[in-house]
Amino acid sequence: MPTIKDVAKLANVSIGTVSRYLNGYNVKEENKKKIELAIKELDFKFNPMAKGLRTNKTFSVGVLIPSITDIFCTQVIEGMQETFDKYNYSIIICDTRNKLENEIEKVKFLMAKRVDGIIIMPVSNNGEHIKLIQNSGMPVVLIDRLIENLSCDTIVCDNVNGAYEAVENIIRRGHRKIGIIAGPQNIYTAKERLEGYRRALNDYNIEINESFIVYSEYKKGAGYEAYERLLNLKDRPSAIFATNYETTLTGIIFFKNMGISIGEDISFFGYDQTELFQMLTPPLSVVVQPMNEIGKDAAELLVKRMNGDMSFFPLIKRLKTSIVVTDSIKNLIDTKIE
Repeated sequence: MPTIKDVAKLANVSIGTVSRYLNGYNVKEENKKKIELAIKELDFKFNPMAKGLRTNKTFSVGVLIPSITDIFCTQVIEGMQETFDKYNYSIIICDTRNKLENEIEKVKFLMAKRVDGIIIMPVSNNGEHIKLIQNSGMPVVLIDRLIENLSCDTIVCDNVNGAYEAVENIIRRGHRKIGIIAGPQNIYTAKERLEGYRRALNDYNIEINESFIVYSEYKKGAGYEAYERLLNLKDRPSAIFATNYETTLTGIIFFKNMGISIGEDISFFGYDQTELFQMLTPPLSVVVQPMNEIGKDAAELLVKRMNGDMSFFPLIKRLKTSIVVTDSIKNLIDTKIE
């Protein structure tokens, strides 16, 4: 079996340069090309398990997500995978099914597997089990959701401004009665998006109608009853803002079942850009989160921590969102009143 020494000799570079390349560090472009040619010619296979025996590493990381069927989660994981592949790390993915007890059990499972680090999208504001990970010395990075009173590296989106921009654009099209499908308030992300909604209304001097604020779980199929409540109000909203992918999808199903035309009978603004939402007529207005970038940044940060670099801990990185505004929001300003 060819070794790193053989690769270094054929490529005419040092063993250290080959090692840096194999571990995902930057090397000179000319050396990179020579190493890749040598690896191909020798049919060299990098063995992270063998290296792990020498370094006390498993070259595996754990990833805990609320639902593997959630498009947000799958896109984030795709970004992680792309990054971890560069560093020769494998991923163990655990679906917590939106339950805290499952999240706690999966954390114990991953620690028993001796993964080198863990990335978690937490399902609640409870961080006691995450403190256990930190106390063990294992690096952990949170994604999408902050946990109050917990010092932990976190990659999140700017939820407040994302929600603010969505509601602001609804207002600019002449709407004053705007409902929101808010998430559970024990999730920091949901609280921030509701805050963005409230700020936009306040800034435009629109009185907040508490009956227009309904809450729903952030899980598959959630929110149906919330839409019913809003549409059954005597003075119902002319526009509704759904604050995550699952409740957006539920809204589309609800309106279809009720024979309600989006963009005509109701204005609708959702969350997360997907091909499905853009295939609708009209395409759906949405807040776009950089899902792939979230995964990449979380993976890069975890690798940094696993290599012992704890600079700027705890690092809270907020990524900018963008919005897509379509005719799913009816323009009331241009509507002629006879």
